[in-house]
Amino acid sequence: MDFISQAHAQAAGQAPSDGGIIQLVMLVGLFVMFYFIAIRPQRKRQKEHTEMVNALGKGDEVVTTSGILGKIVKIEGDYLLLNVSDNVDLKFQRHSIHAVLPKGTLKSI
Repeated sequence: MDFISQAHAQAAGQAPSDGGIIQLVMLVGLFVMFYFIAIRPQRKRQKEHTEMVNALGKGDEVVTTSGILGKIVKIEGDYLLLNVSDNVDLKFQRHSIHAVLPKGTLKSI
């Protein structure tokens, strides 16, 4: 009977040996999954937008983030002058451009 009580005492005092490793692997796996779901696609979209903004030129037809359509009349550093109607030119920051439209889109609207 003394042997059984010693065996129970030894088993109760031992800590799980694989618990810390499993938690670490789960944490690393969660970070990798978050990277591929959230961080990587956002960086790709940001890079594409930066390339599009840098490639803007005079005469491009664009849409701003606020939904205004117009034709680029002049580019001055980080700003551009957008012709939105007859005798109506508005000044915007380059990064406020959402998309470049195909040529002739403004005439067809």
